[in-house]
Amino acid sequence: MSEETPKNPHTGEPLPEDAYGLTDTPKASSTPGAAEVSAMAPEAQKQVGPPQMSSTPTQQELAVRSALETVMDPEIGLSVVDLGLIREVHFLEAKTLVRMMLTTPFCPYAPQMMADVQQAVTSVVPQTCEVEILADPWNPDMMPDPSLLGFSY
Repeated sequence: MSEETPKNPHTGEPLPEDAYGLTDTPKASSTPGAAEVSAMAPEAQKQVGPPQMSSTPTQQELAVRSALETVMDPEIGLSVVDLGLIREVHFLEAKTLVRMMLTTPFCPYAPQMMADVQQAVTSVVPQTCEVEILADPWNPDMMPDPSLLGFSY
């Protein structure tokens, strides 16, 4: 019996060996069997650790980031991409996960920006989008081009 490596349904690339425990390929006798993995599936969709990062963005991630260039920070007047607020984009089995940060910890526009990010992502990826706000502090060094702020620091 040949074993086929599970593939990401969006990119067609093979999933990492332990991608959130979603693979049902037994690795050793101590690994649960396919039936046990299937029984754990709802639990496996919870985020166990940070998603595996690829060094090269996929076409789908490029399309999502392009769509996110239309989401503007209403106070600064620049897109969330130009501000470097979008830190990670991950395509999971049942959803797209976008991890972003805010320019200030208690940004009053956070709910609207999260809704705008979800709308932009779902316009190019036909599945639900979850936006996770990271607690990390933002600074202009995170921007691809800090000169867009109009001053040097």
